[in-house]
Amino acid sequence: MSELSPSVSRHGDATLRDAAEHDLPAIAAIYAHHVQHSVASFEETPPTVDEFRTRLATVRSLGLPWMVAEIDGKVAGYCYATPYRPRPAYRHTVEDSIYIDDTFRGRGLGRVLLAALIERCEQGPWRQMVAVIADGGRGGSLSLHRSLGFELIGTLKSVGFKQGRWLDTTLMQRVLGKGDAVPPGA
Repeated sequence: MSELSPSVSRHGDATLRDAAEHDLPAIAAIYAHHVQHSVASFEETPPTVDEFRTRLATVRSLGLPWMVAEIDGKVAGYCYATPYRPRPAYRHTVEDSIYIDDTFRGRGLGRVLLAALIERCEQGPWRQMVAVIADGGRGGSLSLHRSLGFELIGTLKSVGFKQGRWLDTTLMQRVLGKGDAVPPGA
């Protein structure tokens, strides 16, 4: 995979930059809140900082981006891309993940992070980005993804069970760069 150039940019009061080792406790805390209090993640036990260290290393080893949004020196949210599926034929497709600290919700950070993630992935060899949105997109994720060019692909009914109820996942997809207009490497 292609190594992407790191970046630091300002967006209003937020600074976007590549995630660093010292961000992992904040990232773990943000994610733990979502695991324990929402259905945004289908995990039921929050991963440790060490597990996030492994996840960050894996994402980086694939040349994929993992970024944080920082406000007043605090990690306010983060995003990253992972391979959509492990089989080789899927190597040009990535899946996005975005999590915002609950105290920073409603400031447009999700949009800033997702737009930056799309831009970074378009610098690499990836041609499609998939969003797997929990609970049928009841939160802001569906409209956020739609506003950045994702199309609704379909809904998988009752594929997860968390917090005492069955959950759907909504699939959305967006072309990256040249998409399927030309073969990879062209």
